[in-house]
Amino acid sequence: MKIDLRGKTALITGASSGLGAEFARQFAGLGCSLILVARRMDRLQEIQAEISGRYNIPSECVGMDLAKEGAPLRLYTQLKESGQEVDVLVNNAGFGLYGDFLETPWERIQQMLQIDILTLTQLTHLFAGEMVKRNSGYIMLIGSTGSFQPTPCYAAYAAAKSYVLSLGEALHYELRHTGVKCSVLCPGVTRTEFFEVSGQQPTAFQRSTMMTGEAVVRIGINALVNNRSSVVSGWNNAFLAWGTRLPPHQTLAAVSNRLMR
Repeated sequence: MKIDLRGKTALITGASSGLGAEFARQFAGLGCSLILVARRMDRLQEIQAEISGRYNIPSECVGMDLAKEGAPLRLYTQLKESGQEVDVLVNNAGFGLYGDFLETPWERIQQMLQIDILTLTQLTHLFAGEMVKRNSGYIMLIGSTGSFQPTPCYAAYAAAKSYVLSLGEALHYELRHTGVKCSVLCPGVTRTEFFEVSGQQPTAFQRSTMMTGEAVVRIGINALVNNRSSVVSGWNNAFLAWGTRLPPHQTLAAVSNRLMR
């Protein structure tokens, strides 16, 4: 099915690199105007310049640290006061932390949970309400293959992504009688800055299953427009996620620990 989103406006968080930058490229290619949000304004402007050189679409950069308390409401209010409607919300901002839970500084865990859970939830709550009033819209949440099992050394991150998957699938059901579509994209290992930020050196398993951001985003957008509640990117990742359905959680934790270390 040919996807045409001309005339729509996509708000993409964490748009300065990785999947966020790739979402910006692909939604621009589908005809969307863009509102790009991230902390690093210089990187946002580089992405904006790249996209402007390829596509004739309006775009705007918003430099904002969404991990700060109150940032989601400030962003929503800023866009509402300027008269901008968001047709597509891509809740991509977030990061992971590698290491034993008790050896990870609480401040970093709190910052991660703020942006991976609270910011994502509040932005979804704010913009989904506007979309339902218009009876039209798309909401993309970013989960992970870590959403499907406990993962030692990524304990809090995997737990946060489990929350995202549960929230998104529940919201997809609640919105079933509206014109708003919600989908959760659950990538596996992807060639982004994830490992640099999390502090992990990729294992042999992770290197062997790594996908490109371009492929992952394409899968996510197709799932969103086709109104799928969630999708795991890549057949290998989907098989591994399916394989978590039957084993006890302690078995899954042990297997995850072996694969991640």
